Amino acid sequence: MMVLTNKTFAKNLLRLRGESGLSQYALAREMQLRGSSMSRSTYAKIELGQGNIKASDLVALKEIYDVDYDEFFKDVSIIETENE
Repeated sequence: MMVLTNKTFAKNLLRLRGESGLSQYALAREMQLRGSSMSRSTYAKIELGQGNIKASDLVALKEIYDVDYDEFFKDVSIIETENE
């Protein structure tokens, strides 16, 4: 599986989670309550830039963090994206 990584996107996820005060475990639980099957370890990989995120999980995160999608992509550059 090809992983599309972007360090800024991953940092934005970490920042938003920090601002929410949720642990990775609590965040995964909140996502599961919204129908996501994401585990804490899967979220951790995404937050580290080592995994991809499903569009439906991004929708759940938007609801949990109560932010616009722009917050996830703040300062993201196309040039920074790498294929591994």
